[in-house]
Amino acid sequence: MPSSIELGDSIPPNTAHAVSVSLPTWKSNVGYEKGEEWVLGVMITGYPRFFIHKSIQAFGRDIVARYGTAGHQAILFPTRKTANRCLGFIREKAPESLLANLGILHLVLDPAKKPPESLQSATPSISAVFCTTEAFPFAKQYWQHSGDGVSSRRAEFCHGLFRENILVPEEQASSPRLTQQKLCRGPKRYRRTASVDDKTNGSNGANRHYPVTLDTTIDNGVTDTLETSRFLEERYGRNLDLSLVPNAKSAIRRRIAGVLTTDINLDSTTAFPAMDSNARGISNFKEDDIYLVPCGMNAIFTTHQILLTAREPRKSVNFGFPYVDTLKILQKFGPGAIFYGYGSSADLDDLESRLQNGERFLALFCEFPGNPLLTCPDLVRIRRLADTYDFAVVVDETVGTLVNVNVLPFADVVVSSLTKIFSGDCNVMGGSIILNPNSRYYDTVKSVMASDFEDTYWAEDVIFMERNSRDFKSRIDRVNANAEAICDVLIAHPLVTRVYYPKYNDSRPNYEVCKLPNGGYGGLLSCTLKTKAQAMAFFDALETAKGPSLGTNFTLTSPYTVLAHYQELEWASGYGVSPDLLRVSVGLEDDLTEVFAKALKAAEACQVVE
Repeated sequence: MPSSIELGDSIPPNTAHAVSVSLPTWKSNVGYEKGEEWVLGVMITGYPRFFIHKSIQAFGRDIVARYGTAGHQAILFPTRKTANRCLGFIREKAPESLLANLGILHLVLDPAKKPPESLQSATPSISAVFCTTEAFPFAKQYWQHSGDGVSSRRAEFCHGLFRENILVPEEQASSPRLTQQKLCRGPKRYRRTASVDDKTNGSNGANRHYPVTLDTTIDNGVTDTLETSRFLEERYGRNLDLSLVPNAKSAIRRRIAGVLTTDINLDSTTAFPAMDSNARGISNFKEDDIYLVPCGMNAIFTTHQILLTAREPRKSVNFGFPYVDTLKILQKFGPGAIFYGYGSSADLDDLESRLQNGERFLALFCEFPGNPLLTCPDLVRIRRLADTYDFAVVVDETVGTLVNVNVLPFADVVVSSLTKIFSGDCNVMGGSIILNPNSRYYDTVKSVMASDFEDTYWAEDVIFMERNSRDFKSRIDRVNANAEAICDVLIAHPLVTRVYYPKYNDSRPNYEVCKLPNGGYGGLLSCTLKTKAQAMAFFDALETAKGPSLGTNFTLTSPYTVLAHYQELEWASGYGVSPDLLRVSVGLEDDLTEVFAKALKAAEACQVVE
């Protein structure tokens, strides 16, 4: 990974579906938060839930151009159900004056084109929510919080089908059509007359295009049908090898269960290790207790929605300082939340007092460890309170990882962002939900999942995630060692006022309870320096990739509080999160101690100037 990546370039560079974007200076992070054009104008991508990928934007524009109204925008979801949830959110949160002309268009494969079974099995549907430009920010809020939106790979694939007139409105697909003039590509239509301007619209050239002609023939002849089906098979089936997807999902789930730790041939399940009945220290654990979702935040969102259905809807508890959208989900979708931002024993005392006085809650959500302060809640006490006072415990293990800690025995549900170190390559999104089969809520939650859960994890993303995760365990071991080495450098330096890391935090005993015998303390750490100027000089001089996200195979640094809480710096500071805090996601590089020592020299020089 280059140590210097231009402002606005993707991280990794030249990666069409990158998950991060380069913000290489403190000033550029502030400029991004302020919406300044010198930053936003050069960004070719961004973190996918905050920055709608340009290929998705392009597809939305084309849908509006063909089926929408001037002045409207479209935001894209994989299914009608997810789009309806977005529509409901807009109607609940937006002013009444902005609710006119809301609508949904559901695009499906045109059966008249006789799509091959291999293409049908991918369910390449798109549901577009139409709204005015003024209402769009509310749609974007839903997109960001829920993680329900389409992935960029799904959008690019479906955009190609849309351009081929293979993806059509559902009502059009379900009704018989007579001779009509339409744009066509493919068999019997490779004529170069009447070509149509076909811009990529920011899709990085990933969509492959064919010449377009106008065809007024009736598309129901035997020969043409066979040609069309063969064309679709060749055009799309080979680009998306769907035969491997079920096995790829199984491999991912078994890695999450901890029973698959080596590379494997996806062509057959015969080499797959059997699911250990005591995997993750839990009896009766089965592969189908693990659910894959499009991103980590969607795992939290889906779990909350499922619990609201499975149990009496009540407020939840957000315990510990969370990643920004977790609290937003609990506050905006349902009865609300109680927030304990310190995640301390005093907070647990207060919670226990509430419970003793008769308050009841849906669930307690926490991270283990937390992001960005790396504090660890007391899961033993939380589990005891949950058993006594009847609330579910949902633990996010993204930062801790299943290689280092086992939190499942203390949780009813464990969630994780597979986008992070499980993938490592920073080029695909994913998330997981694990149900504890011994939870008192298991049967009810399992029943609701059976009726309500939609598998919207796009096939291409599954293939990339499986491939990336094959060396997951060995990468964790290396990252653990690198993170401790960096901590040693930082702790020894007089300008560093605090290092936040599970090994050195006061909550270490809580971490040790869940730490596995061969586990380490993870690859995420944060630190503060004596002055803001020193923090800025250190960050600007640091020769690592710099941008949002974490858990990458390369070291990725950010001025976390600026990037995640710029509009609420004082609020974050009230919970011990310094406005000048730096977060470091440690990678696999060999020379990291030298890199950090060099950047500290820049902070020293800043001290001399001051």
